[in-house]
Amino acid sequence: MEKPTLELVCRLEVELDPIKEMGAGRAGQRRIIPIIGGTVSGPRLSGKILNLGADWQTIFANGMAELDTRYAMETDDGALIEIINYGYRHGPAEVIAAIARGEDVPHEDYYMRTHARLETGDPRYDWVNKTLFVGTGERKHSRVLVDLYAVG
Repeated sequence: MEKPTLELVCRLEVELDPIKEMGAGRAGQRRIIPIIGGTVSGPRLSGKILNLGADWQTIFANGMAELDTRYAMETDDGALIEIINYGYRHGPAEVIAAIARGEDVPHEDYYMRTHARLETGDPRYDWVNKTLFVGTGERKHSRVLVDLYAVG
């Protein structure tokens, strides 16, 4: 069988509001991080992140963050595309603590990977409805960067 390939689709630069702490849940500390905007730039998708949606996170006792986001983009030519992104962020305790303090940490010092589902009713972008996506991420103080790849 063929080995899957990865093709860069875009970079998501997602702007965030401050974290809203929910407290302890069934599996760990729960929090909501509102998504308030951003940009989409790349060879196959470009536009803006809309001011709606959130990342509903669970932080486990070992410091791992389970990322569960739902938001939307509007392409430069007016198509609306929903993004559902799920993944994990973890690393050495001192690195995760630095991220929690809002410090910029080199992305190679921790693991942040996602798989994404995109959906639209716009026929120009029907290909996103039939494509699997994976992402590599980086957490900044008030934003997240995700490079989104199509799995071929």
